[in-house]
Amino acid sequence: MFEKFHPAKLDPILSLSKLFQADQRNKKIDLGIGVYKNDIGVTPIMSSVKKAEARLLSEQSSKAYVSLAGAELFRDQMRNLVLGDSVAPERVATLQTPGGTGAIRQIFEAMKILNPGCTIWISDPSWPSHMGMATHMGFKTQAYPYFDNETKLVDVEAMMASFRDIKQGDLLLLHGCCHNPTGANIDFDTWKKITDLVLEKGALPFIDIAYQGFGDGLEEDAAPLRHMASRLPEMFIAASCSKNFGLYRDRVGIAMMISKDSVTADLVQGNLATLNRVNYSFAPDHGAAVVGMILADDELRREWVAELEEMRMAMLAVRSKLADSLRQQCNSDQFDFVANHRGMFSRLGLGPDQVLALREEHGMYIVGDSRINIAGLAGDRHLPFSVAVAKVANVS
Repeated sequence: MFEKFHPAKLDPILSLSKLFQADQRNKKIDLGIGVYKNDIGVTPIMSSVKKAEARLLSEQSSKAYVSLAGAELFRDQMRNLVLGDSVAPERVATLQTPGGTGAIRQIFEAMKILNPGCTIWISDPSWPSHMGMATHMGFKTQAYPYFDNETKLVDVEAMMASFRDIKQGDLLLLHGCCHNPTGANIDFDTWKKITDLVLEKGALPFIDIAYQGFGDGLEEDAAPLRHMASRLPEMFIAASCSKNFGLYRDRVGIAMMISKDSVTADLVQGNLATLNRVNYSFAPDHGAAVVGMILADDELRREWVAELEEMRMAMLAVRSKLADSLRQQCNSDQFDFVANHRGMFSRLGLGPDQVLALREEHGMYIVGDSRINIAGLAGDRHLPFSVAVAKVANVS
């Protein structure tokens, strides 16, 4: 029977990582996989996380199951971190999940119950797993225009025009901040217009916020989502702790569903717990326990906020240095947009042949659509990269 499987499609980012690992060149640079890296190219464990883990090791007395919905301290603290006081807590049902990806999956599972015939609207481009997961689960999907390849900004006019076709009950997936893969964010005025539109259409917004704190700051990155949440009766949110807590392999995420009132939220909460039961039962506890402890402890939280801000500023510094270096090497302002994007990624606008030349001739590994991990250029690695980009772009 197993021969009925078709050959699996290779994940482009993981495949790129394998090629990088096999490359014997000393000066190779990996800008593919989306993890934060410091000046020496290491993805560090935050000191606040280390301290919380040490305390957890000392204080934890049991490894018994917590609850189907996950640790209450973690869920309450994450709700506050993402939503602030924009929504009454009793209107929000929460579910601990294996990473932000698990949260997305569980929200899609909820839509299978609520409106299996809906269309899921996903930006073009978007994180590939958004579309991959939706189509795998049998949903109808609609890609909406997002990125203007000429201006390197959000194509607001085309995006808003496409939204006129959204139907009642459709799911509109939006990146909360630090758009992956482009780094181009929707401005606040446009967020307000989208909020008005989904209210008018009766559509359900679904905000995937995987990089809170990596863009303009913890509060600033959450502001558009909070505005929308304050005005809407119903809304989905998936949040990840992979990037802002550096807990990639520990798989820490949360799904939130905002309901019109507390009675409905209680109904939703019970159903969310059931969704966990029929999928993986209990989400991993260790990373979530660490996050809950950090956010609930004033001293640890201050340390974490400072570390996160240091990471954010480091990426902004790399963006500025990269834009300046590319302007110098290329004698052109065509890459100045890099300094204005936010988050971990930017898409350079290079063609497939140029991306291939970067890899084969210069040992610079970037994703096929020319998305780069900005953090991978810390420690002055932006300098050889700029030289290589100028050469493959035939402008030096």
